[in-house]
Amino acid sequence: MNTTPHTPPYADDGQHEFNIPLFLKNLPLLPGVYRMLDQAGKVLYVGKAVNLKRRVSSYFQKSNLSPRIQLMVKQIARIEITVTRSEAEALILENNLIKALAPKYNILFRDDKGYPYLMFSGHPFARMSYYRGPLKKNNQYFGPYPNAYAVRDSMQILQKAFQLRTCEDNVMENRERPCLLYQIKRCSGPCAGHISAEDYQKRVEAASAFLNGKTSEVTESLHHKMQKAVSQLDFETAAQLRDQIQALGLLQSQQFIDSKNPNQQKTDIDILALVEQNHCVCINWVSIRGGRHVGDKSFFPDTRFRIDETLAQYGEAFVAQHYLGKAKPDIIISNFTIPDNLRQALIEEQGRQIQFVSQTTGERRVWLRMAKRNAEVAISQHQLQKHSQKQRLQALAELLAMDVDQLHRIECFDISHTQGEATIASCVVYEDEAMQPSKYRRFNITTAKAGDDYAAMREVLTRRYGRLVKDDDSIGTWPDLVLIDGGKGQVHMALDVWADLGIQIPIVGIAKGPERKAGMEELIIPHQKRQIRVDPHNPALHLLQTIRDESHRFAITGHRQKRGKARLTSSLNDIPGIGAKRRQALLTRFGGLRGIIAASIEDLSQTEGISKALAEKIYDTLHH
Repeated sequence: MNTTPHTPPYADDGQHEFNIPLFLKNLPLLPGVYRMLDQAGKVLYVGKAVNLKRRVSSYFQKSNLSPRIQLMVKQIARIEITVTRSEAEALILENNLIKALAPKYNILFRDDKGYPYLMFSGHPFARMSYYRGPLKKNNQYFGPYPNAYAVRDSMQILQKAFQLRTCEDNVMENRERPCLLYQIKRCSGPCAGHISAEDYQKRVEAASAFLNGKTSEVTESLHHKMQKAVSQLDFETAAQLRDQIQALGLLQSQQFIDSKNPNQQKTDIDILALVEQNHCVCINWVSIRGGRHVGDKSFFPDTRFRIDETLAQYGEAFVAQHYLGKAKPDIIISNFTIPDNLRQALIEEQGRQIQFVSQTTGERRVWLRMAKRNAEVAISQHQLQKHSQKQRLQALAELLAMDVDQLHRIECFDISHTQGEATIASCVVYEDEAMQPSKYRRFNITTAKAGDDYAAMREVLTRRYGRLVKDDDSIGTWPDLVLIDGGKGQVHMALDVWADLGIQIPIVGIAKGPERKAGMEELIIPHQKRQIRVDPHNPALHLLQTIRDESHRFAITGHRQKRGKARLTSSLNDIPGIGAKRRQALLTRFGGLRGIIAASIEDLSQTEGISKALAEKIYDTLHH
């Protein structure tokens, strides 16, 4: 796609004030994308246009703009455009920019990330694995699935049925004896030559056929082979085939929709139900793969402004963000009409025809009705959760004598270590009335003395907010409240950091109290100069507990990972006779420390430079 950045001679050169009327007057009558920027250069809105001059000028000429757009127009200090060859190209570029820039005034749908697939690699002994990312031609992909659980559940059943390997390539290449999965009949043991490449490929093809909806053909073939094995008195093979048939039956039984239409058993279908209820919009996406319902997921626009777009605009935004640049099904069934230009862009990107259906009957109509009902239920649950969060946030604002509008973002810090070993600090974020895992951060504590929680707290706060002070907000967002998991000592350390950095952010310390029981916490509130214990049923305390517990979980998870890695590495380093070369040889052969631990003495002794005696020493050290 060729796009041409259009920078007219009248554009702002960084020294003169941007002249919007002059800019509008000289806009081209061409398709393209426009970006509205505020005084600080932050992108407020990204839009597409068939005619840039007409579309961009309309923002400054119309009097019937929605309140949200009126608010945006007041903040516009600069406009940038990119000319494209067609409206379809403009639509794709607009979608890419929205995802990259997340403009404040665009419709954004939460959880907009790559969806998981079940993948068969392109190797002679194909590996079955969970995959998320760009699709490559030499591999087979099945999906997308709405969540990771659906992929992993399918993989577990397929392991029982077809015994395909799931190990990393370097592990397989360096093994001479099969692992535990072979012993429990979850893998056919290609690493040790227990199955030929031809027979393994047949299993891959059968698994692929099953995932593509050819369930009856695969099951009938297995039944035929089982009967043949019985007639030849090969009862062991017959039992294995019986187990395969039972496993596939279990996988089918987990799908609560199983199409009886043979045409739909070979088709990938997506169902999209768009619903507005009680001033809330939701889209329920249902994934039908090979005639089976593999899961569904509900999406809500990620915006803090009141709804003033039409439902059609929400539908268009979701389809663009969900499908452009990603895998697409054969059929998209929706209860709203997808614009022609967006349809054409999807078809051109896919390179083959996609069927778009908004009026349907029979089985598909039942699916669409079910998706709509799921969207309605999701809205009810979503609003109940939002109401609960609003109550908690309001209660916290009252407790701290703050305006609720001042509590947009809360950051919480915790320190985790084991007697000073592998100290980790966590920072979790509560924003927009919800925890925001994508904004969590961990910090390796490097300067503080082992076991000194106060010094560790000083280090993490100085690093987090010192960079914000130094870089003038360019690397992150300032919080409205900082929550410290700790007592007076940690809070006083935070106040010292504030004094050093010259910042003023309200701080609340949450200490477990003498009883160290949930609901008996003590709150240290420096800006009110008080230390209190609130009612265990207070919604404000519930909110603080939720954030504190998440910070603790995130910190201790990181600490355990760091501690485990350090201990294992240390264990290898501490073995006499294991230097850098032998350690690297072991790691290369077994694919990592887990592989070394799982290896037998015989396996270890096969590594270059490792004698039988040294292998016994390694084994004893790692298992005692």
